[in-house]
Amino acid sequence: MTEKSSTELTEEIKARVRRNLEEIFTAVAGKNVTVMAATKTVPAEVINYATQECGLHNIGENRVQEFLSKFDALDKTGVNMHFIGTLQPNKVKYIIGKVCLIHSLDSMKLAEEISKRSASAGTITDVLCEVNIGNEPAKSGVPEETAESFIESISSLPGINPRGIMVIGPHCVDPEDYRPFFGRTRALYTRLSDRGLFGSDPILSMGMSDNYRLAVEYGANLIRPGTAVFGRRG
Repeated sequence: MTEKSSTELTEEIKARVRRNLEEIFTAVAGKNVTVMAATKTVPAEVINYATQECGLHNIGENRVQEFLSKFDALDKTGVNMHFIGTLQPNKVKYIIGKVCLIHSLDSMKLAEEISKRSASAGTITDVLCEVNIGNEPAKSGVPEETAESFIESISSLPGINPRGIMVIGPHCVDPEDYRPFFGRTRALYTRLSDRGLFGSDPILSMGMSDNYRLAVEYGANLIRPGTAVFGRRG
């Protein structure tokens, strides 16, 4: 039995990515939802195929080192690059001006560094406040009960523009079990949006591969599928 060539394997990957994206786009059609694909460990050539051939316009990395290693190899024509992972203050300088949105703002120290680096670069960085909606000790994010005061505090910083909130719910075997967490997130998002804390076009970043359909049901207008787009990675 002969092994498949890398070209044949690449064609299989392309077919899978195209099929998966078509399924996701169909699921959110007419709902004003941005599909941002999480691209952790995905090779640049596969990402480029998704963005240049399959209609994907938003991609997100969650590690600064990987983001930088791919940056020059990515075709950024018509593409918005997001940062979605835990961000250390000492790594902020490497992504300012390169990303359209930081999803993972979770501390005043990080906010101040983003503000400083953005002001120095003469730019304004859009950010989302990451909320630890499940109150999980091992996860990053601002506690639900202090999210409002935190966002009020960062709103006065120069060079930083709060646009909404991002959540990563607790892991649930049954997607239906996400409902209480998504419901609370939606309530928080609505309250803060109604106060005008996120401007005229607020963002609720919620929902990944296993639960994006449910997240959209609860008002998510930005979803972050990864495996559902590219398949399981090692």
